[in-house]
Order: sequence, then C-alpha cells, then structure tokens
Amino acid sequence: MQPHDVCRARTPRRVTIASAAIGLVCVLSAAGCADGPGPGPASSPGASGSSHVGGTVTVFAAASLTGTFTALGHAFEAAHPGTAVRLSFAGSSALAQQILAGAPVDVFAAASPETMSQVTGAAPTGRAVPVVFARNRLEIAVPAGNPGHVTGLVDLTKPALRIALCAPQVPCGAAAASVFVAAGLTPAPDTLEQDVKAVLTKVELGEVDAGLVYRTDVIAGGDAVQGIDFPQSSAAVTEDPIVVLPDAPNPTAAEAFVALVRSAQGRTVLSAAGFDVG
Repeated sequence: MQPHDVCRARTPRRVTIASAAIGLVCVLSAAGCADGPGPGPASSPGASGSSHVGGTVTVFAAASLTGTFTALGHAFEAAHPGTAVRLSFAGSSALAQQILAGAPVDVFAAASPETMSQVTGAAPTGRAVPVVFARNRLEIAVPAGNPGHVTGLVDLTKPALRIALCAPQVPCGAAAASVFVAAGLTPAPDTLEQDVKAVLTKVELGEVDAGLVYRTDVIAGGDAVQGIDFPQSSAAVTEDPIVVLPDAPNPTAAEAFVALVRSAQGRTVLSAAGFDVG
C-alpha cells in the first residue's frame, strides 16, 4: 500500500468503535489536544500545537492500527493546521522491509518489538528508541452466526473447517504459532495472509469458518463477526512499539505525532478500540 493523506483515507468497513473514536478525538482537537497532557512526552512542545509543527508527517503502521491511527491522524491535522498525515497500513514485516529499502518515513508503529528491531537494530540510540504504547491479544473470529460451530482453538486443527491465519513472518502469525504451541495443537490453515486485516476480511465475507485475529479486529468487524476467547491467548500478548526514525524527513512533526499517540487522548482512542493501554 502506498502512503495516502489521512483526510482522504477510506474508513474501514464496520469499524464502529474506531468511527466513534474519530468523533471523540475531533472534539478533543477542537478543544486543544494538549489540554491536560497525558503521560510521558505528551507534554513536550511538539504536542502543544507549536507553530514549529508543520508540513507532512509520514507514518507506517501495522494493519491492526488502521482505525485508531486514522482517527489520530485526523486529530493531529486538526490540532496543527497546515499539517498533513500520510498513513500506510500493512503487515509490520512488509513495512519494515520498505523502510530498510529506503522509504522516506517519519514514524513507524509495529505490532511487535521483534519486527521493530529489524528497523532500529538491537541497540537503538537517539530518537530511534521505540516505546511500547499499546498491547493486544488474539481472538478467534468467526462469521456472524458461527456457521462452522467453532467453540475453541482445537477447532482450528480440523481439516473439515476452512481456517485463515496470518503468515508466520508477520506478528499476528508469530503470535498464532505461540498460542498453538502453548495449547499443544497443530493448526490446519487453508490460507496464510500477509496481515491481520486480510484474515478479518475473509471471516467477514464468510470465505472461512474461522480466523485468528487481534481482539481489536473483532471489535472492528462489528456485526459481521463474532469473537471467541480462548485461555492460551495469554501466552502471546503482543506489544505495539512506536518510534521516530533516525532519518525522519520531518522529525518535529514526527515527535508531535508520537506524543499524541501516547497522550491521554491517544490512550482513549486506543482503549475504545480494544487495545490494552494500562
């Protein structure tokens, strides 16, 4: 996916929680996003509507962050007139490869520290020090009505059912592998997708009987999907880190965007979408 202006971004289908978050953040933006700063860098000059924040900030973010970062992008533009947020969403590993290939990116938000380390290295310094801003966990997603009568993780081992998982090289696929190991089960996937939204889409369309997605994606799926929790999900709680890249073309705006994500307003949006921000 190529980066695009967030003001022209298409709202994901049925992302009811994220849509409500967009309205909430826009109200907060109108009141001044920096009023009552949140934890950490949210009180920095970049988060206060400083006149020094301008231009375009390019953000690469994991597919699971589509709804929340679209909302926060709108809020950022409202808080900093004249700025433009360009967002690109895909599997974290694909985004990391684009960055390593030289894509001009200001901010990277990944769905796992392991993927982030591909970009920042084992011992990042300076601005390139990732900070975890949210956590997530897997849930089984089934189409509305649960036509496959899925009740738990063991059903994802049945060849008779159509199962979608993330490919093992992306964070949601690595997390899925961990939960199956914890459960002592061997999955029988019919398709391995390059990001979690692709798995969710197959569930929404009824192309598969079940898929493993993040719980935030189950919420985003609205009435089109049902979520089934399972005990082993605690074996693979994922952490989402964010960083201003060392070669960021617009470091001032980049730092301000990261500050918004980590602010009280950002935490409100992430929490509403199902992320754990505690």
